Amino acid sequence: MQIGTPLSPNATRVMLLGSGELGKEVIIALQRLGVEVIAVDRYKNAPGHQVAHRAYVIDMTDDQALRNLIAQERPHLIVPEIEALNTQTLADIEAAGIATVIPTVKAVQLTMNREGIRRLAAETLKLPTSPYAFAKSEADLQAAIDAGIGYPCFIKPTMSSSGKGQSRITQMSEVKTAWDYAATGGRVNQGVVIVEGQIDFDYEITLLTVRAKNAQGEITTYFCEPIGHVQEKGDYVESWQPQPMATKALEESKRIAKAVTDSLGGLGLFGVELFIKGDQVWFSEVSPRPHDTGMVTMASQRFSEFDLHARAILGLPVDVSLRDAGASAVIYGGHETKQLAFDGVDKALTVPGSDIRLFGKPESFIKRRMGVALATGKDITEARERAKLAASLVKTKVV
Repeated sequence: MQIGTPLSPNATRVMLLGSGELGKEVIIALQRLGVEVIAVDRYKNAPGHQVAHRAYVIDMTDDQALRNLIAQERPHLIVPEIEALNTQTLADIEAAGIATVIPTVKAVQLTMNREGIRRLAAETLKLPTSPYAFAKSEADLQAAIDAGIGYPCFIKPTMSSSGKGQSRITQMSEVKTAWDYAATGGRVNQGVVIVEGQIDFDYEITLLTVRAKNAQGEITTYFCEPIGHVQEKGDYVESWQPQPMATKALEESKRIAKAVTDSLGGLGLFGVELFIKGDQVWFSEVSPRPHDTGMVTMASQRFSEFDLHARAILGLPVDVSLRDAGASAVIYGGHETKQLAFDGVDKALTVPGSDIRLFGKPESFIKRRMGVALATGKDITEARERAKLAASLVKTKVV
């Protein structure tokens, strides 16, 4: 793999479509390797905009706007970081030989839509999943629940992230509210929702799975240590690594993750979400990019998930080794404002083994993720205690 010089005619150029806190870290990782990075997002001054060589604001679902920007910047690699994209445009761009889409166009098209990836996993690959159905109306949703999904169940948009539009219901009277929330809460309003039956599981994990080239130039699959996490309304609030697991369950998790990522193809890091009960494992979702629960790897691994993604997509070797037991805890905005300030960062950093990442988002909401506390410890119990303590010491206010 040859890497050019940034801001010169021979630069290796990577364009990120979506430049939030995860994209920001990918940009930094790429720049450390001498890559010229173009950050694109739907709003001005997104976290990744603040560290990229160049930044743009466009509607990434707009075919012509996307084509024009790609023609202007001529990236070698296009790295989608969000779901709200015109994937047909990306398919056309790659077919014309203009740029390579990471990890593949197929992966982007299938994973941006829960219907595509669920049908791939359950119907094509025959992997265990929760019971599910798709609904195009409130009546369809009620019929699917009555036909066997039952209560409690989860209703989600087919296109969303970070818990947007998701709800858990336990009775018929909640169906209308859940439908309305899901139908309008997705990144792109498809008018289709997925309803999933609740699985009785012990815990859930993210298995960061990396497809990268080995010393012989062959694509090989690597697995990071499993990450445990806590979610509220579909959004992660805490994660830790390594999640203790029975050997059989871990091997089954790797089998499922490899089957899914092999089918999607390409190079890069995938966040594979799985439910675990004893030795049983069910596939939940997959993201063809760094995962929010994987922010813990900035403390726990020799190379973070962002470093691994950057290296893999450039065709470079990877090292997925764990360095320490680690944990992360979310710092919320707590206010609706464009003038948020943070107090207590100094106190938070006195917690042993701790670190703080403030994302620099230009606008805060009550439950918007504005930062994360990281910590290491002698084990995950100590790391989690430290991360939660550090996060609690950071106070937000409007100035």
